[in-house]
Amino acid sequence: MADINSFTAPPAESPSAPCPDEETEARVIEAMELLFFAYRDFVGDPDAILERQGFGRAHHRVLHFVGRNPGITVQNLLAILGITKQSLARVLRQLVEDGQVEQRTGAQDRRERHLHLTQKGIDLWDQLRAPQRARLLRAFEAAGPDAEEAWRKVMEAMLDRASRNELHPGADHLPAQEKDAGQ
Repeated sequence: MADINSFTAPPAESPSAPCPDEETEARVIEAMELLFFAYRDFVGDPDAILERQGFGRAHHRVLHFVGRNPGITVQNLLAILGITKQSLARVLRQLVEDGQVEQRTGAQDRRERHLHLTQKGIDLWDQLRAPQRARLLRAFEAAGPDAEEAWRKVMEAMLDRASRNELHPGADHLPAQEKDAGQ
């Protein structure tokens, strides 16, 4: 496998920038394939659990972000997921009807709906996270002591500015290239 540690990235936020040479292009294509296969395997175990419940990946994402952000409003969840209100309504209705999620009216604004996992939802979320957690821990251990930090840097550098801001609100997590460019 090519050494992706020596990869020099094109300028950030320029998705159509060509690779400088064939060797770099080959490494980038290989990295893309690794990402596709890793994602497929990473979501495979939860997909099987969800299928038994009659749910899919959209349900998983809702359970994850509601679990990570108890009391999140429907509006904030829509913003994080980047989906339509109609798409979320269908998934949320199924999770509420199945007793996985409950909606509470906002104390200050009665129009707001705040989302919380029920105990049943927490149990399912735990089942979904367990194989993913184990997979990540095995991967970090196999890759060595600096793997987690390097992986985080790569993953965060792949995010658009808006996504980095969602991940770390109020923090300045721009790669040096973007800071230098004044973006």
